[in-house]
Amino acid sequence: MNKVVIIGRLTKDPELKYTPGNGTAVTQITVAVERRFKKDGHQEADFIPVVIWGKAAESTAQYTEKGRLIGISGRIQTRSYEAKDGGKRYVTELVAEEVKFLEFAKKSADASYTSGEEYGASYEDMTPIDDGDIPF
Repeated sequence: MNKVVIIGRLTKDPELKYTPGNGTAVTQITVAVERRFKKDGHQEADFIPVVIWGKAAESTAQYTEKGRLIGISGRIQTRSYEAKDGGKRYVTELVAEEVKFLEFAKKSADASYTSGEEYGASYEDMTPIDDGDIPF
């Protein structure tokens, strides 16, 4: 079984790219995941490289930014490649299968991000419903 779930913050703004040929969307991000225990009174974090494909890659690039909280589930994948200096490089990364925006943001016209509440969305504007007839 190869299943990983992480919650953390983006270390930089996501960059959306498209593969040559078929043009599949891909976004590579790094997520800082805080460790459960502190060392010498300081919080430590692990920096997990994540690859996101398809529509999720496009949404991640559009609706998140550096510092935003994100949840990702997926699988660990290892690969290697030949570097420009002739050496072989090994990479271990999380390939996302599901992405959840835990701090939702919406891009405004000036390319900065604002939360939904800043757009006027609030709980006071919502209409309560009577769910007494729902059978479950």
